[in-house]
Order: sequence, then C-alpha cells, then structure tokens
Amino acid sequence: MKAVVKQIESCSFIGKADSNHWVSIDTKKEVSGSDAAAHPMELVLLALGSCTGCDVISILQKKKVPLQDFEIHIDAERAEEHPRVFTKIHLEYVFVGTGLNSTHLERAIELSQQKYCPVSAMLRPSVPIITSYRIVEKQQQKQQ
Repeated sequence: MKAVVKQIESCSFIGKADSNHWVSIDTKKEVSGSDAAAHPMELVLLALGSCTGCDVISILQKKKVPLQDFEIHIDAERAEEHPRVFTKIHLEYVFVGTGLNSTHLERAIELSQQKYCPVSAMLRPSVPIITSYRIVEKQQQKQQ
C-alpha cells in the first residue's frame, strides 16, 4: 500500500492512498493549521471505528441479523505530555433493531477485535481497546 500527503498551506494537507480518494487533513489554528478538516488523531479513531464497523456489519449480514441502524461511539483518552498518544479507547457499538440476539452481536464484535480488524490489531499493543454494546429496540413500522 502506498500513500501521498500534500501540503496545501502550513499544516493543512490532503492525502490519498491506493483507493485514489483525497482526504482533507488539518490541525488546530494554535499549531499552524486552519482547523478546516479532521485532525490526524481523529482520523485514527475514524479508521478504527469504520474498520471494526465494517467487520461487524459483514458478520451480522452473513448471519442474517436484521439491523435497522448501527453506529459506534468512540471515546478516547490521550496522554497529557507529548507525543499525546491514546492511553485508552472505548468502542460502544450501538445496534438498533427488533429482537436482536445478543450472542450474535457479541460474537461479531469479538471476531472483529480478535481476528479481522487490522486497525485494532495495530493499536492494541500500545493502547487498551475496551468494547461494549447497547441494543436499542425499535419496533418495525407497519406499512399502510
């Protein structure tokens, strides 16, 4: 895999990798950025969430689990001193649907975290990743 990051101005960049899609990257104004795009550490969290989220959705689709909605809430703590690395990451998977089987949900999360998600695998040796999940029961709307 290859990537390129190009400076736009000061600490504002655009970058793309093999998928050939440009992503805007920026930093706070206090550190020479424009604060006009996601910051690098935010992108790490978004990469983690989207990687594990895709795994979980794929696994649940194979099990024919009928989700109505799905999202992951990510809460991360960072060190006070530089390089201000993440010291703890909590992923809360939120499943919305009717009569969802918690065994399937737990197994999908476990498989993602322990086997499939390369972003989790890369981060886990240096930062604890804690997972939890919540089920939001939602009644299916009747068609008229």
